[in-house]
Amino acid sequence: MRNNVTEFILLGLTQDPEMRKIVFAIFLGLYTATILGNLLIVLTIKTSPSLASPMYFFLTNLSIADSCFSTTTAPKLIVDSISQANTISFDQCITQIFSMHFFGCMEILILIVMAFDRYVAICKPLHYPVIMNQRVCSILILLTCGGAFLHSIVQTILILTVPFCGPNIIDHYFCDLQPLLRLGCMDIYVINLLLVFNSGTLCTVSFILLMVSYTIILHSLRNHSAEGKRKALSTCSSHIIVVIIFFGPCIFMYTRPPTTFPLDKLVSVFYTIITPLLNPLIYTLRNAEVKNAMKKLWNP
Repeated sequence: MRNNVTEFILLGLTQDPEMRKIVFAIFLGLYTATILGNLLIVLTIKTSPSLASPMYFFLTNLSIADSCFSTTTAPKLIVDSISQANTISFDQCITQIFSMHFFGCMEILILIVMAFDRYVAICKPLHYPVIMNQRVCSILILLTCGGAFLHSIVQTILILTVPFCGPNIIDHYFCDLQPLLRLGCMDIYVINLLLVFNSGTLCTVSFILLMVSYTIILHSLRNHSAEGKRKALSTCSSHIIVVIIFFGPCIFMYTRPPTTFPLDKLVSVFYTIITPLLNPLIYTLRNAEVKNAMKKLWNP
């Protein structure tokens, strides 16, 4: 069937003119804080010799992924909230889907790598420098990029098989799989099944894997000293907070039939905009080493 749609109309978070001004102010502030916060983490780690361990190398890459992930949706939402023509071309829509899933998957895989890093550091401390050497860390990051590309290209190819020949109004603030599928001019049952298998399985399996890994890590702490327990608990608890905040909304959005709910937009805000902002706050406020490095950065 021929694709007749060249652009989509995004309804955004609200149609109320006054509320749109509030949305503009709030999300401009949130996005600015997200970019500045993550860039501050990257700058602090890159300029602090004391933060040369693999954990901070992975945290740097997580901050970069967070910044890019937020950039795929937040700027468009901010501009559309004060614009009269809230349109997005078909090509831009597909690009947004690819980018969002690429950086979102990259963030998921980096969180898994960080959990593996903490497992080795806490459960096998004597072998840690050998196992998590610089070459291994670089390979792991390359694998996260490769895995993210594979995931996002599959999603994109599946969406491109769906013809769009009728309605072009998306009741969302960005191009997402579920609201876009509803506009397709074909039976989308099989396509949705494949998309859910891809994104839904990725989110669910990753969440279970991460929670199991941190359970094993916390269980192993019983043999550590009081100081070791305190440091390990501080690190792991911050990781677990990030995992729950990020994966809860993702599982809700990507493990269900092609239906929409009134809460979808609010839930999407959590994992596309709020989580990338919370990551730098959680990792800095709960990490004494990062806070000390930031103090030295501003007061050398």
